[in-house]
Amino acid sequence: MKELSIFVDESGDFGEYDFHSPYYIISLVFHDQANSIENDLRKLEIEMEYIGWPNHCVHAGPVIRSEQEYKNCSLEERQKILKRIMSFTRNVKVQYKSIYIEKKNISDSIEATGKLSKQLAIFLRSNMELFLGYDTIKIYYDNGQTEVTRILSSVFNALLDNVEFRKVIPSDYRLFQVADLICTLKLTELKMNSHLLSKSEKYFFKDKRTLSKNYLKPLASKEL
Repeated sequence: MKELSIFVDESGDFGEYDFHSPYYIISLVFHDQANSIENDLRKLEIEMEYIGWPNHCVHAGPVIRSEQEYKNCSLEERQKILKRIMSFTRNVKVQYKSIYIEKKNISDSIEATGKLSKQLAIFLRSNMELFLGYDTIKIYYDNGQTEVTRILSSVFNALLDNVEFRKVIPSDYRLFQVADLICTLKLTELKMNSHLLSKSEKYFFKDKRTLSKNYLKPLASKEL
């Protein structure tokens, strides 16, 4: 039995355009279950424990912005956390795809849902031979936003008949945290290209060269 796991996360919301939230992004991380990630997981857990964050569920956006549980952490400590999950992402055998819309060009949530569904459908049709090669495709999502659940269900079920859906708790799956990281970095890339980086993002990444070299370019090699 060939099985493909797909971990899905989103960045943004379906509300009106806001300068601080200009894009809506959905990222999908693909893991062929024939490729074991146990050694990579073991290494990540050891490294997270070494820097004082054992069994920690990484939330990339708050790490960068110094929010939530990271608000009292130094820049150096936050950078160590993100570097560990980034290193794991670089080494583990997965691929990903991000689709997105620029919200200022969208009139309402119905249009947003339609455009994202169309992008996802085009992607699936373009890679149909790949997906048909699996006996089972399991999609993992935390059901955080109803619109995303509808998009995933309608598009995947319309084009494939071997799909199952699983609701996840983010802390239970490192690959879901990878999807979160990819969403965050895709948003950062889009904002960088549009000269919209926030002060906290500029402070964390230092400069565009560092952001591109250490984060964006390594991810680009994994895009499906």
